Amino acid sequence: MAAHARERAALVGLFKDAPRHFDPEHALDELAGLAAAAGAETVLRVQQERSKPDAATFLGSGKVQMLAAACADARVDVVVFDNELSPAQLRNLEEAIGRPVVDRTQLILDIFARRARTREGKLQVELAQLKYLMPRLVGSSAALSRLGGGIGTRGPGETKLETDRRRIRHRISVISDEIETVRRRRAQLRERRHKSSVPTVALVGYTNAGKTTLFNALTGDEAVASNALFVTLDPLVRRVRLPDRRELLVSDTVGFIDRLPHSLIAAFRATLEEVAEADLLLHVIDASAPDRDRHIAAVLSVLHEVGAERVPAIDVFNKCDRLDAAGRARLPALHPGALCVSALTGEGRDDVVAAMETRLGLDTAHVVFAFDPQDPADRARVAELYRVGHVYRHVASEGSVTIEAEVPRRLLLRFQKEDTRARA
Repeated sequence: MAAHARERAALVGLFKDAPRHFDPEHALDELAGLAAAAGAETVLRVQQERSKPDAATFLGSGKVQMLAAACADARVDVVVFDNELSPAQLRNLEEAIGRPVVDRTQLILDIFARRARTREGKLQVELAQLKYLMPRLVGSSAALSRLGGGIGTRGPGETKLETDRRRIRHRISVISDEIETVRRRRAQLRERRHKSSVPTVALVGYTNAGKTTLFNALTGDEAVASNALFVTLDPLVRRVRLPDRRELLVSDTVGFIDRLPHSLIAAFRATLEEVAEADLLLHVIDASAPDRDRHIAAVLSVLHEVGAERVPAIDVFNKCDRLDAAGRARLPALHPGALCVSALTGEGRDDVVAAMETRLGLDTAHVVFAFDPQDPADRARVAELYRVGHVYRHVASEGSVTIEAEVPRRLLLRFQKEDTRARA
């Protein structure tokens, strides 16, 4: 079976007085991973240090000439910048280099277009792409001439991109309305879950931190996990039963990334609201990543942007099996209260479950209830009590059932009747 040849990519990064947590080499390594996820092979890397980008070509004129010559020598198919470029910079660079130029935002959008599987995911990606492409299509036929294939050309079809601004705006309006419908449906489901008082735990973290592998370890699910970027786009929600028989819902979410395009955050707001409305976050961190502090900062930035910074969180350092003894010993000192686990080997799974149990059960009351086993409503309350509480004692006598349990305080009223005595 013949396979499509991988595009040959040149990676370009411009930086100035690199801030803390930022290493230009690690940034280009990440860009290479993004390019690979989009189906390209990196054959050339170029960096430039400048106090500020050139308004016309982003890089200095001499650097652009050097890049054009190097791309010709390396037979480069596409040039990928680790920055966001203006429409004018994109056009000028393509003209000077003689090859398609893609910026970081377009590359990430391309990967999302590849990964989206559900209708909701595809709609969210298309909305982000159209908002990104619209200012770049006006007055330019160059972008349209590259619709034959390759990085940056997937997603909205050729007929959509050839329409005028008015029709593109109309398409954006239609998609936005559909996504708003999805958002309302999600809100209704969350409200239903809240009424049933099943706590929700959301896994968040940098892309490829191992969230899906941990999700599978916690839930017994078989969601696709891969050593690649942005494998999970569509949120997964599964039920987990704790050792004390209580249940909670665990959701796996899209991975975050440094400088995540704002158009994507806006488009995926319906999905990311799941994170903001969760009862607890598990912030999954790749303990073995050389630039993990930058990853942590990027995740916290996105959480703040979607209004989830106030949700209680547990830091879970994953891939600890890759750390040496000294690296493991430093973690508790640097991050007090954090867990050190390996989702792949199963190490630390019980610690994660225990931590979730503790954090979700902080506000509980020790109570004793009396129920009438002949009353259908009371029988339903007993079943509910076993589901949401921790039962210590169950005594059945003639005409009465007495249950001693630990129950979340917010749920106490649903078990009490006027003739029911409870003591906290």
